[in-house]
Amino acid sequence: MSDISANKNPVGEVILASASPRRRELLEQIGVTFRICVSDADEQCDIKEPEMLVRFLSEKKAESVFEQNPEAIVIAADTVVYLEGEGIMGKPKDDADAYRMISNLSGKANEVYTGVTVRDRNGAETFAVKTKVYFKALSDSEIRDYVASGECSDKAGAYAIQGRACVFIEKIDGDYFNVVGLPLSPLYDILKKKGVIFWASLM
Repeated sequence: MSDISANKNPVGEVILASASPRRRELLEQIGVTFRICVSDADEQCDIKEPEMLVRFLSEKKAESVFEQNPEAIVIAADTVVYLEGEGIMGKPKDDADAYRMISNLSGKANEVYTGVTVRDRNGAETFAVKTKVYFKALSDSEIRDYVASGECSDKAGAYAIQGRACVFIEKIDGDYFNVVGLPLSPLYDILKKKGVIFWASLM
């Protein structure tokens, strides 16, 4: 559950349908009062196109949590990394898989897609954001040291732009917060329309 408790939204409880600490921190950063309820939706599907996939999965997660909390505003998200020639890169299965992923990303540009769904009693609103991330060419020792740090384990594409991998990134084209896992600006616009209160909980 979020530590934010000072302010209640008059339009209803806000729920983040994610166990991601990065998404929790980003939502806290904009001063939203919320609690966490992790979705138990089945995420298995055959979609190969990254934008369609993240939109579909965010919708499934949001609907799963909303069914149990029909008076709430539910926020769900899904993030993947896409690399030309490899396709969609999810979270690595183990260190060997993380090494393979980072090796393939080295010296190339990848695309990060995040799908977000906001679900409430009035229906669901879903959007997806794409950001291009340019990696430096990395040495074998750099890759092995990064994998050994343990940071790869629960990250799409096996890297965290907000963590130690920041030194591997030459530049990005697009929304930084999208790469972290929750594009804040478009999410803010949707929540604002719904009457969600932001800044009071930061005062």
